[in-house]
Amino acid sequence: MRWARFKHKETISYGIVDGERIEPVSGSPFSGYERGKESLPLAQVKLLPPVIPGNFYAVGFNYLGHTAEAADFLAKPQKIPKKPDVGYRSASALIGPDEPVVIPAASAGVIQFEGELVAVIGKTAKHVSEANALDYLLGFTIGNDISERAWQALDRTVWRSKNTDTFKPMGPWIETVVSLPELTTRVRLNDRLVSEFKTNNMLFGVQRYIAEITQFVTLHPGDVLWMGTEAPTLDMRAGDVVAVEIDQIGVLRSPIVAESP
Repeated sequence: MRWARFKHKETISYGIVDGERIEPVSGSPFSGYERGKESLPLAQVKLLPPVIPGNFYAVGFNYLGHTAEAADFLAKPQKIPKKPDVGYRSASALIGPDEPVVIPAASAGVIQFEGELVAVIGKTAKHVSEANALDYLLGFTIGNDISERAWQALDRTVWRSKNTDTFKPMGPWIETVVSLPELTTRVRLNDRLVSEFKTNNMLFGVQRYIAEITQFVTLHPGDVLWMGTEAPTLDMRAGDVVAVEIDQIGVLRSPIVAESP
């Protein structure tokens, strides 16, 4: 099943996507719902971020190539993580598919993509085992962890390099049936394939992270966990279009624009 969050006229709803149509529902996949009797053409609705999470978790350096890439950029020795650590992002940075990523006027003007698998929590989870971790998911969507690298190198935290408004495209929907070992992530920049990797080839997988997090922090329905990216993460400028595709889920496209004066 594919769950989308969308706006039609002035109403924001959840709906079930079937091909090129969407069936609005009453309620949500997180708290119960009733199916409607009508459907709408997808082309007539605006897809939004498929969930606005209460807590927004993000994994860093979860692919071997990206750890080397980051070490080169920061001019530091490569440090491969020995345990699963997690950080946070701001939900206020989220945008939906086809919404523009805005490069702030204060930026040097160059930002980079990070195409990521996103796990969406469906049930309250505490002290979860790796073996049962996937049982607590609603499904998976796609994220693009847009990063302003100059700020990332200069600042003590990633507060603006990762969390500036519009820097977190997510969507287009949540796919509830996914086979992790079969997934491939592809990133296209202006229709040119620039990155391709096996999505599940992580240092620490989805199950491990959920098990680790829930030993200390309760995960709630609607929380999201962004699972990191693989190298390369390349420069983008205003006028570019980036598309992140993950098998069995879909494609998340984002135009890049400059902030208006």
